[in-house]
Amino acid sequence: MSPATNFSELAQLCEQLRSTTKRNVKSQLIADLLHRLSEEEIAPTVLLTIGSIFPERAEKALDIGFQTITKITTERKQTTLVQEPLTILDVDRYFSQIAEAAGPGSVEAKETLLQSMLARASDLEAKWIMQMIFGEMQHGVNQGVMIEAIARAAEVESKLVREANMFTGDLGTVGRVALKSGREGLRKIGIRLFTPIKPMLAEMSYDIAEVIAEHSGKTALEFKFDGARIQIHKKEDEVRIFTRRLSEVTESLPEIVQLARTKVAANEAILDGEVVAVGADGRPLPFQDLMRRFKRIKEVEEAAEQIPVQLHLFDLIYLDGQPLTQKTYEQRWNLLTHIIPKELLAERIITGSQPEAETFLKRALDAGHEGLMAKALNSDYAPGKRGKKWFKIKPAEQLDLAIIAADWGYGRRTGWLSNYHLAALDPETGTFEMVGKTFKGLTDQEFEEMTRRLQKIKTREIRYTVYVKPQVVVEVAFNEIQRSPHYRSGFALRFARITRIRDDKSPSEADTIQRMRELYEKQFQRKAKANI
Repeated sequence: MSPATNFSELAQLCEQLRSTTKRNVKSQLIADLLHRLSEEEIAPTVLLTIGSIFPERAEKALDIGFQTITKITTERKQTTLVQEPLTILDVDRYFSQIAEAAGPGSVEAKETLLQSMLARASDLEAKWIMQMIFGEMQHGVNQGVMIEAIARAAEVESKLVREANMFTGDLGTVGRVALKSGREGLRKIGIRLFTPIKPMLAEMSYDIAEVIAEHSGKTALEFKFDGARIQIHKKEDEVRIFTRRLSEVTESLPEIVQLARTKVAANEAILDGEVVAVGADGRPLPFQDLMRRFKRIKEVEEAAEQIPVQLHLFDLIYLDGQPLTQKTYEQRWNLLTHIIPKELLAERIITGSQPEAETFLKRALDAGHEGLMAKALNSDYAPGKRGKKWFKIKPAEQLDLAIIAADWGYGRRTGWLSNYHLAALDPETGTFEMVGKTFKGLTDQEFEEMTRRLQKIKTREIRYTVYVKPQVVVEVAFNEIQRSPHYRSGFALRFARITRIRDDKSPSEADTIQRMRELYEKQFQRKAKANI
């Protein structure tokens, strides 16, 4: 048995990763460390390096508050006593124990465990432990770089590693299998019932004609529901339901479990669909109301009465022992129609006509849905992959908002202020109230220019955030305004992205909180409100 690897090696690796911008160098540095590890050290090293701590599909969370972390790190003192060095497995065990602490006294238990770990850590190790806790590694290694590193270390193709991760949602385990069993081991990783796989993703588009052209003149259009993407796994009477983030929500959706048992005419199936919360009139409720259902594990029957849900199914990934990911969308849809009743199918048309598509889009919006999904008839099902085989088509409202702060970027955006805090004007007080954040919409050149511009109007700076005078106005597109308990404004934008910089507008011309309130209420011309 090889000796345990000290955590200091991982901390030093992270420092090296931060010192280079070259992707190939990063993947080689990681591969070099992976080669030196024992089998049991590989999975935690992979996850800790990208700041994940636990696999995507794990039902685990540290659940340590920011104030607790700040207090412990402030009070942390180096000791002159010689202590046993922290190993990678020690850190992994500490994190697991912190996550598992529950019930009365759990806060104190978590604090004690974190204090114990940090007491054994050097300054460098403590620095990276904190980065891991916050998930802000700032060394430019994301899942893509890690996949390349694993492939390099195992001498296999990156595609095999990527596909295995899509099927498992556990890059740590994939790394361990790759280094232990190579191609043969990775090829054995596939679809398994009751192990959720990453859902296929779509590009955004606002141009129906462009989508039809991309799909060779004809596309399948489905209603795009304002609900929660779910994956239903069924084996005879056993049914389990997972979210798009691979978390299990079976207990929260008993009526969907019953539908799957009674309406899905297959012994084994994995179905892709959407759950939508509905009001008394059968119209969709806002996304936030649905999230209340997902969080309920107690008094579920009462929650089901308050917030009933509808199921819309649109894809079939696995049927009676056969994976269907390599079959075309059209083939999968035809199989789906043979095992579920029509009322559970997402409403759809196949068309190459822009006017017909626009009419269908209007129907979807009038029914209270988000827009449309456009799917190429010949598209396979690529778990976790985003591309032009599928498009989201949604209209977007826009607001002119002021930037009041920005966070320093990491990875490719290191050195730029690139996550912008957006605010609307409260004309009654003359202050700007925060309504959301976004890092989307600007080009690299614009990020660079905006960084210089914001630095000139900086009012103060903390570790990751620069606060600025509200002088820069940007046009922001979004998909929905939500009620927010976190912002003093009471509102938050969903899926905000900057569409242009409004140098032609002064801060006094920014949109107001009252305007946001009007748009929020306007949403309910098409949506219902929860009666709770």
